[in-house]
Amino acid sequence: MSENEIALVGYGDLLARIKERIRYAQMQTLIKVNQELVLLYWEVGHDILQRQEEQGWGAKVIDQLSRDLRKEFPQTQGFSPRNLKYMRAFADAWKKEQIVQAPLAQLTWYHHLTLIEKVKDEEMRLWYARATFEHGWSRNVLAMQIESRLHERQGQAVSNFDRTLPPPQSDLAQALTKDPYNFDFLSLSEEVHERVIERGLLEQIRKFLLEMGTGFAFVGSQYPLEVDGQDYYLDLLFYHLQLRCFVIVDLKAVEFQPEFVGKMNFYLAAVDDTLRHETDAPSIGLLLCRKKKALSVEYALRNVGTPIAVAEFVTELARRIEAELTLLEIADDAGDEN
Repeated sequence: MSENEIALVGYGDLLARIKERIRYAQMQTLIKVNQELVLLYWEVGHDILQRQEEQGWGAKVIDQLSRDLRKEFPQTQGFSPRNLKYMRAFADAWKKEQIVQAPLAQLTWYHHLTLIEKVKDEEMRLWYARATFEHGWSRNVLAMQIESRLHERQGQAVSNFDRTLPPPQSDLAQALTKDPYNFDFLSLSEEVHERVIERGLLEQIRKFLLEMGTGFAFVGSQYPLEVDGQDYYLDLLFYHLQLRCFVIVDLKAVEFQPEFVGKMNFYLAAVDDTLRHETDAPSIGLLLCRKKKALSVEYALRNVGTPIAVAEFVTELARRIEAELTLLEIADDAGDEN
C-alpha cells in the first residue's frame, strides 16, 4: 500500500464530520442573525411608538425616518416606510420579554408580519407562533392554518382516548386530532363516494399529510388484511412517529352511524395482531364522516376498549366559516336592536 493510500484511510469519515460541523455552525449563525434582526426591528418599532405617544408625532415622521435611514445605510434593506410601520405594529403587538424568548425570537420577520396582519388577539397569536416554531411551518402554511382557524379545530375530535390510552399518550393522541378536518384542497360535491374522496386525498398527499399534522407517516391506501381467509381493506393506514403506533383512517361520505365503530374495532384488533410490533403502542382508529352528532358518537364509544376518535371532514371549510361569522353578525345586530 502506498503512502497516499495509507493517508486516505478514514478520510471519508473525517470529511463527513467536518461538513456536519460546518453546516451546524452555519445554521446557528443564521439563527443568531435572525434573532438579532427581529430584536432590532422590535426596538426600532418601540422607539417610534414611544416617541409618537410622548411627543405627539404624526405619521409623516416615519417617511422622514425612512429617507434618513436609507441614506445612511444604502446597502441595508428593510427601512421602507411600510416596513417601519410594521415594526411599530410589531412592538405594539408584543412585549420585549416575549420577543427575546423562543419561539418568537426564532421566527422570521416574514412569519411575524403574517401573525401581525392576520391575528389580532394576543393569546391566539402566541398559540400560532408556538405551533409555527414546533412544526416548522413556512409563512404560507402559517397563513393557511390561520385562515382555516386551526386553533378552534385542534384536539376537538370526539374520542375515548382518556379511557383507552395511558397518560401522557392519551393527551398527545387527543391533541393530534382535529374537528373538522379541512379538505378544502379537494373539489368535491356533497354526494360523492368514499373511494373518490380517498383518490383525491392521495393525489394531494402533501396537503393531506399537512392537514393530518406532524408525525404522520403514510403507509398505504386500501391496505389489505386477511382474516379467516377473507380479505379486508383499510381506507388509509398511517404510522405516527411520536405515538409509535399505527393509525387507521376510515372515510365515510355519510353521517356517522354507530355500527362504524364496530367495524373500526375489528380493524384495530386485526392490525394489532398482524402488523403491530411488540414495541409499538396500541393502534388508534380515526373515523372521518361527513357529519356527526356528538351524543351518538359518545354512546357508540362508551363501552369500546380500543382507542377510536370520530371527526367530521369538510371540503368547503372557508365557506362554512364565512357563513358562521355572518350568522353571528346577524345575531349581534338583532341583539343591538333589542
